[in-house]
Amino acid sequence: MKPPAIPITDDHIHIDPVNGRGIEAAKDFRRSGGTHIFLVSKPSWSLSVEPSTGEDYREVFEATLRVAEMVRETGLVVYPVLGVHPAEIGRLTARMSLEAAAGVMTAGLDLAARYVEGGQAVALKSGRPHYEVAPEVLAASNAVLFHALELGADCGCAVQLHAESGPCTDVVEMARRAGIPVEKVVKHFATPDTPLMPSFIARHEEIPALARSGRRFTMESDYMDENSRPGAVIGPKSVPRFTRRYFEEGLITEEDAWRIHQETPSRTYGVDIALP
Repeated sequence: MKPPAIPITDDHIHIDPVNGRGIEAAKDFRRSGGTHIFLVSKPSWSLSVEPSTGEDYREVFEATLRVAEMVRETGLVVYPVLGVHPAEIGRLTARMSLEAAAGVMTAGLDLAARYVEGGQAVALKSGRPHYEVAPEVLAASNAVLFHALELGADCGCAVQLHAESGPCTDVVEMARRAGIPVEKVVKHFATPDTPLMPSFIARHEEIPALARSGRRFTMESDYMDENSRPGAVIGPKSVPRFTRRYFEEGLITEEDAWRIHQETPSRTYGVDIALP
């Protein structure tokens, strides 16, 4: 069965020309049938940045935007997602107090929001540690996350959430208090039990059944693009290849594929995804 002509969107991918394959990874995605990517900023330490203020994240964000321009030259449509990785709190508290660390992270998110307001990015990235931390660290991380949700509400943009595996049900109430629609809170590396907008790793075994049920979700590779971890989490060809496999095996329909790769991300992020 020949795959239909549809956009293929990777909802969470990193491209790193310094520490990884860079543009060659983006070309792999395109050669495999990919058309659109949400390019997510990497943690500050990946770029050897040690922030002491929110302004220090500018170097990270500017690097992400430069990569976006490079990737666009391959013919892909690129939507930058900028923010502060929740694991930064552990590195920051090695150099400053927990209160100061949370302040640096919220200021970094404020800066990211200005890029969204200026049209240079389409969404924010935030979350909380996906591993066990002390209660006071979790509380501070949730405060940072809540601030990101408030910024998303103010900017009218989506927030990608990097957090523990599982439903993250409590974030629904956080979103309500922040004033952001829950469908604009994207659970990166999602599990089907989340009430947030799920972004599933392309190989997730529940994708065909969820698609047939009409569930709205997106697909991602979470490709790290680090030479030290080649192919992690899954490679840049994965979203196009798994989509094609699901379709060829009759596990999803053309309508399902359009909903996954065009309708849902367009609605979630307020962009207009179309075939190039």
